[in-house]
Amino acid sequence: MSQHLYILTGTSRGMGLALAQQLLQPGHTLICMARHTQPGLGASIPAGASLEQWSIDLSQPAPAAQRLHAWLSAQPAGRYASATLINNAGVIPRIAPLSACTSAEDMAAQANALRVGLEAPMLLTAAFLGATEAWSASSHSVARKVLNISSGLGRRAMASQSAYCAAKAGLDHFTRCLALDEAAKPHGAKVCSLAPGVIDTDMQVQLRSASAAEFPDVQSFSALQSGGMLTSPQAAAHRVLAWLARADFGSNPVADVRDA
Repeated sequence: MSQHLYILTGTSRGMGLALAQQLLQPGHTLICMARHTQPGLGASIPAGASLEQWSIDLSQPAPAAQRLHAWLSAQPAGRYASATLINNAGVIPRIAPLSACTSAEDMAAQANALRVGLEAPMLLTAAFLGATEAWSASSHSVARKVLNISSGLGRRAMASQSAYCAAKAGLDHFTRCLALDEAAKPHGAKVCSLAPGVIDTDMQVQLRSASAAEFPDVQSFSALQSGGMLTSPQAAAHRVLAWLARADFGSNPVADVRDA
């Protein structure tokens, strides 16, 4: 009962990769879900750790959720002391006013952002909780957590960011609803939608590279970089995992690491 299970999405780069690197330690079983695997992760697995990398397109979330449910359902009872799902994956489509996103490519990108950023977390969470609910009700009572990686843009509107803001706002409110569901159960999971702060990732590069004519806030994002306000993916991952380990995790279903 010393093995702890972690399921993590969006592990090919950025904070997701940093989270995977920090979670890959003795006593942990780590399942990584991303479109592309990371050969470096499997190059040096510590003794007592276990890693699986699933190459999965989260823009098609139903097959991903079904695979997760089947895998979890096949695990022996009492194998894990805890089980945690971290929904980290997210994408930003073309940065422009919604009225300018009328091509077939733009519309597909908007839909993709909503599927990866909101639909996939909801379906994966349903699969995770449904398959593990009996674990918590057993004599070996398994601690279960769901951590949704949100954003300040889920709580603050921004021009030219409709799909991303909507996905993150939906993630927050979905988590609030989920917290009510789980609180009504004798052994419900602890859940939280957590904003990790501003992080120096490819997403920030995308925002800084946008056209000022289409993205009024581009200078604000450039100032974050020039002013040294961006957190490294490694430091951000450390703060997120520290929040996950808090004794009061889930007491506030929508939180921000900067509130600690």
